[in-house]
Amino acid sequence: MKIPNLAGSFLIGLTALGLLSACSSAEQKATAKTGNLATKDTDSAAVKIDAPKAERNPIDTAKYNQLITKLANGDTTGKWPVKNQPYPLAGAILPFKRIVVYYGNLHSKRMGALGEYPPKEMWSRLNAEVDRWEKADPATPVQAGVHYIAAVASGTPGRDGKYINRMGNNQIDSVMKIAKMHDAIVFLDLQVALSNIKDELPRIEKYLALPNVHLGIDPEFSMKDGAKPGTRIGTYDAADINYCAAYLADLVKKHDLPPKVFVIHRFTRKMVTNYKNIKLRPEVQIVMHMDGWGGPELKKGTYRHYIESEPVQFTGFKLFYKNDIKKAPNRLMTPEELLKLKPAPIYIQYQ
Repeated sequence: MKIPNLAGSFLIGLTALGLLSACSSAEQKATAKTGNLATKDTDSAAVKIDAPKAERNPIDTAKYNQLITKLANGDTTGKWPVKNQPYPLAGAILPFKRIVVYYGNLHSKRMGALGEYPPKEMWSRLNAEVDRWEKADPATPVQAGVHYIAAVASGTPGRDGKYINRMGNNQIDSVMKIAKMHDAIVFLDLQVALSNIKDELPRIEKYLALPNVHLGIDPEFSMKDGAKPGTRIGTYDAADINYCAAYLADLVKKHDLPPKVFVIHRFTRKMVTNYKNIKLRPEVQIVMHMDGWGGPELKKGTYRHYIESEPVQFTGFKLFYKNDIKKAPNRLMTPEELLKLKPAPIYIQYQ
């Protein structure tokens, strides 16, 4: 089978550099109100968040098996559902609910719907998407969420030379309050740039210790070769993913939390290396998320070659309100179309 031309997906990196520059400018304007976004506010004590209590129902293993088989959509390759995966701890979201989120950063209208619209309008739009998904798949309830870029790869080196802008606690607290408007969950996403995941995770640990906060990481902006973010596509290895999963598992055990959902963005093979070595844990639910943009056929091809063909646990799919409609047929894929994929994605992100 011929692998599709992924030029459209690769342009994410180049496009992102422009978006990141815009975000950096917005952050500089916000500094007078919030403090230095790169370092200062991140280390201060976070405002106490009254996070909603997560349901802690024991896992119905028969139901779990039924649902992951349903997600496989009759797959005949033997890859789906993933074999020998552990049952999650009580309170797991997946596969009992589908997660539908808006993605972005509050300092940029160009990085996603989360920052593009005021909170009330954002929620009106996101709730409309939730309704579409629940209508398309009435048997699967939707858990709404916001996916916030808490560390943004930058086009400029910054004070520490790491090409990264770290959002301060004030900004993350604002996202927590926006999520609370509709009892949503929160994803904090890390674009580590020339830093590394081991140094960046502790900066958001106080939030990850909350029951309604989950993690996303973006290999595109993990620049292990020292390249400037946006000039080429970065990478994570299974060892990096396992480190994050172990970190999350420790928090779950220490704070008696429900399982964490852990999203890894992907649209090329090299973005995630040695996927067979990724270790699954009862405390963490891993989502390999198709992050490429373009027309429906290009997106389905990317999903098929880099998500479906390299199974980890669960899958996700991103829809770009602007970039996906640039070329014919100039439309977003519908929930009905996505539900036909093998496997069907259980995490949906709109940007």
